[in-house]
Amino acid sequence: QVQLVESGGGLVQAGGSLRLSCAASGRTFSVYAMAWFRQAPRKEREFVAAISWSGDRTDYVDSVKGRFTISRDNAKNTVYLQMNSLKSEDTAVYHCGASLDYSGALYPSGIDYWGQGTQVTVSS
Repeated sequence: QVQLVESGGGLVQAGGSLRLSCAASGRTFSVYAMAWFRQAPRKEREFVAAISWSGDRTDYVDSVKGRFTISRDNAKNTVYLQMNSLKSEDTAVYHCGASLDYSGALYPSGIDYWGQGTQVTVSS
């Protein structure tokens, strides 16, 4: 089992920044690919970003490229999502997920463990 706890969400004005954190406990964190997904009201959960276990590979949804950066610190069992130039359409509950397979981290169905989520609200 892997337990994931997100933090860092909140209310921010458009153009502002937030950094989300996801702290992991349980099984060895460093073997898992990690990802961030988001879910807005009445919408399906959407892939945002993923990072391989070593950190040498990352992927982003097109709508956040150049604005969001995913990173991880295996010594701290934590993955981060730095979000800059936030827009109102970024408003959602952000969830982190863990997957033993990097390709699985790109889709909700491939995630082995989920966090409970943290709310991000961007006011225009």
